[in-house]
Amino acid sequence: MSQSIKTKGKLSSFFELLLQSLKGSEVDLTTISIKRAIILLAIPMMLEMAMESVFALVDLYFVGHLENSSHAIQTVGLTESVLTIIYSLAIGLSMAATAVVSRRIGEKNPEAAAKAGMQTIIIALAVNTLITIAGLIYARDILLLMGASEETANHGTTFIRIMMGGSTIIVLLFLVNGIFRGAGNAAIAMRSLWIANIANIILCPIFINGFGPIPAFGLTGAAIATTIGRSLGVSYQVYNLFNGKNALKIKLSYFLPDFKQIKAIVKIAAPAIFQFVIASCSWVFLAELVATTGGDEGSAGYQTALRLMMFFLLPAWGLSNAASTLVGQNLGAGRTDRAEQSVYQTLKYIIIFMAVVSIVFLTCGHLFASFFTSDIKVIEIASHALKILSIGFVIYGTGMVFSSAFNGAGDTWTPTKINIFAFWLFQIPFAYLLAKYLEMGPTGVFIAIPSAEAGIAIAAFVLFKKGKWKKTMV
Repeated sequence: MSQSIKTKGKLSSFFELLLQSLKGSEVDLTTISIKRAIILLAIPMMLEMAMESVFALVDLYFVGHLENSSHAIQTVGLTESVLTIIYSLAIGLSMAATAVVSRRIGEKNPEAAAKAGMQTIIIALAVNTLITIAGLIYARDILLLMGASEETANHGTTFIRIMMGGSTIIVLLFLVNGIFRGAGNAAIAMRSLWIANIANIILCPIFINGFGPIPAFGLTGAAIATTIGRSLGVSYQVYNLFNGKNALKIKLSYFLPDFKQIKAIVKIAAPAIFQFVIASCSWVFLAELVATTGGDEGSAGYQTALRLMMFFLLPAWGLSNAASTLVGQNLGAGRTDRAEQSVYQTLKYIIIFMAVVSIVFLTCGHLFASFFTSDIKVIEIASHALKILSIGFVIYGTGMVFSSAFNGAGDTWTPTKINIFAFWLFQIPFAYLLAKYLEMGPTGVFIAIPSAEAGIAIAAFVLFKKGKWKKTMV
């Protein structure tokens, strides 16, 4: 009887904690238990990142049922590969924002945290304007450069032009969420992605297939729906920044450039951006290598597998982001021991999560792929890719947690250096060797991915144990 009461008590306590994490009530994450702090952050962060991955999957699902679906799937996949460069800018800046904001919150200085967040937005708007213009002008050339055929490029130019044109919205969606995560309010970040995705799910079939007075835009409709959805998410973020109900109280004066602070933020953001540009460029090269060795069907299969993989990797990334916030806030509070304990506790959770995902893909990869396309050849390639990629899922998760810990401490150079060696000096040459010289084609690319991730996980663990990240000043 007493055991039953204890079990009910634990369940009741868990559901209360779950509800608290979804509501986003503010607590001092540097004083409550580490497990409780991780759950409060991780649940909304995982749901947030799951929603980010849903954008590409929703687009992939609807365009996969159009005529000439292989061209449409390839266009969506190649565009997403190009947009990873935009994501690199967004993620790099959001990491800097999380590191600085969380450190100031840990120091119990919310005014400085709010100002730092707004200065990061100024940087984002200035830099992304140039990228947007380039994307609008060179949309078709970008697809051809990625290895798309002339027919696919002609088919998808408008799609990529709209997506690149709305890239500022993408950057703001990531960046402002990074600000909220640094402040410990991951629930607002989660809800902004829910709003954006619900809108995208509703609007995608309307703009793709037509509804009432709205004509059918086909593939282009997916880009229109996604851009509108993300814009609604950003609108929700802006409302919460200025409503005065959160720890961060925003003043218009915070938007005046403070070049000293901008310089300090750029010092953290630049290597963080470069960190993900390195990874993004590697993914772009791999996508081009698959397209040239596997043709349109090989490319479509790879892109389908990649989108499915990212659907599960992004929630894991959300879980690892909990370590980033806790490291930043605890270092700000002078609790280096607690910062380190938070990382190891997060690592335990992510290993369990990724092990389950790996089993799911090893056993059901074919079923997942068939949900997005009826092309037998594309399904076979996607299923084959998932089996190889899923072998390294636990390794991916391990590397994520340690990299997030470095970034949360403001030590963005360490994971950047690791990425240079793992992606550019190993993964790209290894993939090229297997795919071209050993004539393994797309399979060689698939093998190179988990191989490089294993190196990242080992190097990150060794450097984390050395502990230099604890001394990083932000």
